[in-house]
Amino acid sequence: MKLLGLYLLKYYIRLGLFFYFKKIVVSGIENIPKNKPVLLLSNHQNALLDALLIATSIKGYAHYLTRAGVFKNSFVSGLLRRIQLIPVYRIRDGYGNLINNNEIFETAADLLNNGNVVTIFPEGSHDLVRRVRPLSKGFTRIVFKVLDHDPESDLQLLPIGVNFTDAKVCPDSTAIYFGKPIAAMKYKKDDRNKAVVELKREMHQAISQLTTHIPEDRYDRTLAELNSINVNFLNPIAVNKCIETRFKSCEAKPKSRMNWLREVLQFLLKLNLWLPYGVWKLVVQPKIQEVEFTSTFRFAIAITLVPFFLIGIALLLTIAFSYKIALLYIIGTLLLALLTIKI
Repeated sequence: MKLLGLYLLKYYIRLGLFFYFKKIVVSGIENIPKNKPVLLLSNHQNALLDALLIATSIKGYAHYLTRAGVFKNSFVSGLLRRIQLIPVYRIRDGYGNLINNNEIFETAADLLNNGNVVTIFPEGSHDLVRRVRPLSKGFTRIVFKVLDHDPESDLQLLPIGVNFTDAKVCPDSTAIYFGKPIAAMKYKKDDRNKAVVELKREMHQAISQLTTHIPEDRYDRTLAELNSINVNFLNPIAVNKCIETRFKSCEAKPKSRMNWLREVLQFLLKLNLWLPYGVWKLVVQPKIQEVEFTSTFRFAIAITLVPFFLIGIALLLTIAFSYKIALLYIIGTLLLALLTIKI
């Protein structure tokens, strides 16, 4: 019954993401090993959407380690645990809570030792900056716990790069790149400290090749130049080459000529969905304290309040007129949403 619930939820979220993103590109999914324990390691820009995009891209189901802060509400906590999210504590959650990570990492190691797939965001937090930040030691603890429990484990480490055109806006586009797996046994060495340093360095490099990585020392200047060139951030290999050659080898994406039509369609969609849009603009958005959560909460409104609103309007139309009018309204609204998002 639980698997059925996960299956239905996964495909409902996938449908919601289809309506939320203009384009979703998934590359390298065949790199995920079959019938082996796999630790997926991804960059982390866009809060909970990163996990949802990975979850709906892969076959089967994985467990996800994510920041404990989103588990504060009991209802939300129950829902997140139901979809196999596991809380990880950070310093900002209080030093006293950090000891809880020992049990969390043991749980993750046990899952991997039993052949499961676990996803972790090794940067330790999310940030909209277009670079891979230094990786924390948390994921290395999991790796070596697995190897300590089973020295012959065939644990595979697989880097992921999640990319966005502009993570703050809607509609946005995204590209998820799954890299080549690396056998964890490679880092089984007598000098554990040296192995940890090597593991962090090589995994940072692997993830950096799958997403735009702008050096921190010239970040603002480089980002401004990339935006002026209008590079395609969904193609991180080309963007990173542009950065490495100091803008001598860059590919600009063509500018859309349909902006005026998109603005008209967006206005009509907002008018049609006046209640959910009003709740978003007047109630939810003003309370968002971290800009990285903007898309997560916007998407939450889209897959919860919007369907209830449409069903409510459809019921009123059925009572006042007929079910045919209600059906036409639902179909018309969905077509309007698709045109608005996909153009």
